Amino acid sequence: MFMVRVKIFRPEPDVDMVNLPSGSNATGNPESYSALKYGAATSITTKEPTFRKSSLKTVYRWLEAKRQDDRAEGLWRIHDDLYDLTEFIGRHPGGADWIRLTKGTDITEVFEMHHIRNYASQLLPMYKVRVAHERRTIRYTFHEQGFYRTLKRKVSAKLETLDQRPARYSEIIQDLLMISTFALAWFATYMNSYLVAALCGWILALTMICAHNFFHRKDNWRMLIFNLAFLSYREWRISHVISHHSYPNSIQDLELLFFEPFLCWFVHPKKSLLQRFGSWFLEPIVYAVLLSDGLIKRIVETCTTENNTFFVEDMIPLVLPIFLYSTCSQSLTTVLIIWTIILIVASFLFGFIGLSAAHHHPAIVHSGDLLPSEIDFGVYQLAATADSSDKKVCQFQVLTGFGDHCLHHLFPTMDHGMLAQLYPTFLETCAEFELEYQEFSWWQMFVGQYRQLARIIPSDYLVSSEKNI
Repeated sequence: MFMVRVKIFRPEPDVDMVNLPSGSNATGNPESYSALKYGAATSITTKEPTFRKSSLKTVYRWLEAKRQDDRAEGLWRIHDDLYDLTEFIGRHPGGADWIRLTKGTDITEVFEMHHIRNYASQLLPMYKVRVAHERRTIRYTFHEQGFYRTLKRKVSAKLETLDQRPARYSEIIQDLLMISTFALAWFATYMNSYLVAALCGWILALTMICAHNFFHRKDNWRMLIFNLAFLSYREWRISHVISHHSYPNSIQDLELLFFEPFLCWFVHPKKSLLQRFGSWFLEPIVYAVLLSDGLIKRIVETCTTENNTFFVEDMIPLVLPIFLYSTCSQSLTTVLIIWTIILIVASFLFGFIGLSAAHHHPAIVHSGDLLPSEIDFGVYQLAATADSSDKKVCQFQVLTGFGDHCLHHLFPTMDHGMLAQLYPTFLETCAEFELEYQEFSWWQMFVGQYRQLARIIPSDYLVSSEKNI
């Protein structure tokens, strides 16, 4: 295991949980016991998100809650300024949805991590309305001489000199995975083989994980491949890109909130034994139904509200069974059985790989752990993310196993295959700021996420040098 382990984060698991103030809550209440110790906090947000009170947790309800909480006053908030980007929606190079969906919210984190160069910052003054009346609810800092802005400047200077071939290799890998999925599905149906169908499900899971590389970027046809098994790239741009990448392992992270109360990786001294250890046995079931969960929620939300959450690309999952029925001389029943096996296996492996990849281990910060009252955005990303040392052997492993994940969180719009070229600059900057970069083996991450489910004792992640804040 390789690790640049230095003094910035000081895990101190022996926090006195007996003498907590009455009503304290280690899952994210900013006024909990942490506020009394070192001037720290248990969450990166200063208020409990309105979304947590929602009975039906969906991406659109999360956005609506952010419009209430973010103090953007119906506009687009970036740092402490408000902008009206209405006229820019149709001209946004990354696609109109990024701007349209986020109206009325604070997009500071998304703006910072999606624009490595200064071009977008130079355009902003044209759309500025005024300074916001209230402070941001997020504790992140983006100081010009802080870790994240410094790293961005260094990476920006290197962009023109990077080898662009890995980005093309990523496209080839994605295309071959998609072709393999259809070929294996055809053979499974033609031979009525459940074993081949299971193999196809495995390849489909890898295909969708690889497609995650493409919905982070400007609109492109490969992002549509993510929809092959009832997931929605449109919704994942909200839950994964805007929510998870901005606020990993926090009470604003939809990828964790969706699993509550069945799976809870947050640190809470009052988690029940069922939540802590029963979840170990429940988790495989959750994996198997993961792909259908989003579809069910969309149906419920569309039927119970005036919001239509379905779009034309939601027909993409039907392409595979239609292809099988029209090209194989098998009954509709056989096609549906094979298709169901493919989906269940794909769902299980997608969840299994994703939840053990990079974020859940006792050494990784989660909501409930003690944080500085203000923390550099990049510093927090490193605290909430770890890399799997087993997934750096080749680009295929990186693309299909959420590899190079720390750098991916810092620069999500870069092709996953390109990130390996940033390591010299990244490690140099980590050393300059005395920052920790964590790597674990896949097995350590797999076991670690079960340990994290059971963890109830907070750790301290307090910055020991003001330079890093």
